[in-house]
Amino acid sequence: MRIAITRLKGKEGDDQARCARRGHDCYAVSPLTGEMDSDQIDAFIQDVKEKKFDCIFFTSALPAQNIGPYLQDLPLPRVIAIGPQTAKALREYGIPCEVLHEFYSRAFVPFLGDWIAGKKIGIPRSDVPNDKLMNGIRDAGGFPFEFQIYSLIPTYEQLNLDNAEGVMFTSALSFKSAIWKRREDLILIAIGEITAETMEDAGLVPDVVGDGSLEGTLDELNLFLLTNPGG
Repeated sequence: MRIAITRLKGKEGDDQARCARRGHDCYAVSPLTGEMDSDQIDAFIQDVKEKKFDCIFFTSALPAQNIGPYLQDLPLPRVIAIGPQTAKALREYGIPCEVLHEFYSRAFVPFLGDWIAGKKIGIPRSDVPNDKLMNGIRDAGGFPFEFQIYSLIPTYEQLNLDNAEGVMFTSALSFKSAIWKRREDLILIAIGEITAETMEDAGLVPDVVGDGSLEGTLDELNLFLLTNPGG
């Protein structure tokens, strides 16, 4: 199947190879672009140098890719990655990290357990609010320090779905920001339950809901195709 996957412009990475391993072809469509904030990046790196954090939490691969080069020669606290792709980006710069058991930031506090009490957590992330994460850390006795190192900006470009048999929305915001023309034969894919809920709120029930990862979502797609051979 040929799948259009929403990605930040220029950030599709190795999607093609990962899809091919599951028997699919894919290409990127970009409802959003990322604009980095150098001041916030500098402020975060300076705080790391001054050892102000007990833990750093990377909530996506983009901060890891942009900040990793500046951290590779520094003494670091405990580092947590939200998923294997984020961990891969960090490890490419020699940064050891732990990986959450789920692909959602809500798993961060349970992952740390009682250890989080009294700890200062540095979080370089986007400017999209995540009050649940911040409040969850505070409720557990931790102290979150958020650095909005990049902004997510709509491209206002219509997604090219002409040659796609399915479209995968990789975040709730990518769905909300997308300009696209719906087709009855197009298989709708949500990468995880939060994205699926956003789609449902807009009146679109996804055909496939993944576990928050590309690979897990493709596995769910393959199960869907086996049980719905006609699409």
